[in-house]
Formats: sequence, structure tokens, C-alpha cells
Amino acid sequence: MTLIATLLATLAAGIGSVWLAALLMRLGLQAGPARPGAIGPQHLLSLAAGALLATAFMNLLPEAFESPAGAKELFATLLVGVVFFFLLDKAELWHHGHEHHHDHHGQGHDHDQGHEHGHAHPPARTGGWAVLTGDSVHCFGDGILIASAFVADLRLGLVAALAVLAHEVPHHMGDLVVLRQSSRNSRAALVKVSLAGTTTALGGLVGVFLVGQLHDYLPYFLVVASSSFIYVALADLIPQLQKRLSARETAAQIVWLLVGIVLVSLVGGLAHHGH
Repeated sequence: MTLIATLLATLAAGIGSVWLAALLMRLGLQAGPARPGAIGPQHLLSLAAGALLATAFMNLLPEAFESPAGAKELFATLLVGVVFFFLLDKAELWHHGHEHHHDHHGQGHDHDQGHEHGHAHPPARTGGWAVLTGDSVHCFGDGILIASAFVADLRLGLVAALAVLAHEVPHHMGDLVVLRQSSRNSRAALVKVSLAGTTTALGGLVGVFLVGQLHDYLPYFLVVASSSFIYVALADLIPQLQKRLSARETAAQIVWLLVGIVLVSLVGGLAHHGH
């Protein structure tokens, strides 16, 4: 019974959160950027950046540092993770360098300022592999946490699964934004992030049988996931927000960034309290 419940709950949390994120993005983008107050790509970028940073600094890292693992080892893991995702990003950029080079030079300047070149119609971005790797690690850890809750109590497991589902929606919005900009294929991005979400079920299955043995490694999983979210937010998402805008548009960016931070912080706090 515990195994079946864990499998169903982790699949719902891992994949359901991806589809819910895609639905919310679709509804938001359908509002139309020409309408005042409409939700546009820049708002979603801000929301995603805030959500990813809050996930790393407000939830994952504190959870990791509450463990018996040493701070020095965890910080070293964080550093290695950031450098790893930087190298992974460079490798992806090198692999697709010619396509990106042509796309970049095929676009004209929409404004006189060179700083804005490439932002109004940004070229395909890297960061896809970094965010998918980090998301897979994070989802695997979520699966272990859900399994641990189910092993303790069925109702606690359901609460944990619902909390993870809600907690993952803004994360996956960030993932979809990054993947859509790296491939410009919405369907492929949805499939890739959904596949990453299935690792929640894998983590749940592993957790049911090996939760005791894997518990000591969980802090390092959390730190690796944090390093990916920090890198993607600071190296990929936020640079796309750094362009000249009106005071109203700048205020909207800041508000959506704060919404992402507050949303993840609140859900993460509820999940921690419920756990």
C-alpha cells in the first residue's frame, strides 16, 4: 500500500506540477503583451528568477545545512556545482556556437543602444542542460522526502506530496522559460521537463526501500540542486531582465521577482511546518 501510494503521489507531484506550470504560463501569455497589465514573457522571467533563487536560498540550502553534514563540505559542493554548470553551459554554447552566432547577427538593432541588442528578440539561450540536470536532482530528492513521509504516515505523505506539487509549479515555470529560449520549441520543452519530473517517482521508489541509507547523502543532493538554480537564475534569467525599461515596466519586473520569492518562501514554509 505504501509503495503504490508513494508511486502515485510522486508521479502526480513530479509531472502534474509541470503540466500545471505550463497551463498557467499559457493562460498568462494568452492575455497578450499589448494589453495594459497583461502577463508577458518578461514577467515570467522575473517570476522564474525569483522562484529559483528563493528555492535555493530559502528552502534547499537551509534544509541541507540543518543536517549533520559539515558546512565546509556543503559549501565546497555548492562551489563545485556552480562551476560544473558553468562548464556544462560552455560546452552547450560551444556545441551550438554557429547556430547562435548566425541567429544573433541575423537580428537588427531595434534601438540605438547596443545594450538592448539581443534582448528585444533574444537568441536561443543555453542553460537547458543545467536546469534539467538540477531539476532532475531536485525532483529525485523530492521523491525521497515524499517517500520518507509516506513511510512515517499515509496522511503526512499526502500532505508532503501536495506541498511538493505546489512548491514545484514556480520552479517548472522557470525551467520551461529556460528550455523554450534554448530550443524555441514549446512542446519539446514540456516533454523534457516532464521527463525530469518523472525522477520524483524514481526517488520515491528508491526512498521507500533505501531511505535509511540515502538519508546521509540527501544534503548534498539539495546543494547540487541549489547550485543549478542559482547558476541559471543569475547567469541566464536575470541578465535578460537587465535592459532599459520605463519606470512602470521596471516596477513590474521587481514586483514579479518578489512574487516568485514570496510564493516559494510561503509554500516552502508550509511544507516544512507540515513535515
